[in-house]
Amino acid sequence: MAKKIVGFVKLQVPAGKANPSPPIGPALGQRGLNIMEFCKAFNAQTQGVEPGLPLPVVITAFADKSFTFVIKTPPATVLIKKAIKLDKGSAKPHSDKVGKITRAQLEEIAKTKMKDMTAADLNAAVRTIAGSARSMGVNVEGV
Repeated sequence: MAKKIVGFVKLQVPAGKANPSPPIGPALGQRGLNIMEFCKAFNAQTQGVEPGLPLPVVITAFADKSFTFVIKTPPATVLIKKAIKLDKGSAKPHSDKVGKITRAQLEEIAKTKMKDMTAADLNAAVRTIAGSARSMGVNVEGV
């Protein structure tokens, strides 16, 4: 028989840097989950990823206080900023442009994000990522 699911917890945790401090501790503690067990498992699974890269994680909590978790790909905005070596997006994205991104860079990001996206093909994924870039104040070339 399948375990009874009591809830989901969605967090963004830096790769390899999960610790019991907020936001992880309170989010898991209120569901009665073992915080250190999650931290050790998460850090072990994210060892090969660039340290500090924020990763979305969905934790499924079960009635018997056990849990499973799924690590998703980094947010598109983080990948865009990394690709064009940017600290942050524009405060006024439609008037102040902060950088340029090429179609090749967008395709690279789209390939990384494909498994977490609902896009039918690579071209649709590229257009989605291009929209995210535009909303950050980045000029998109070739799309």
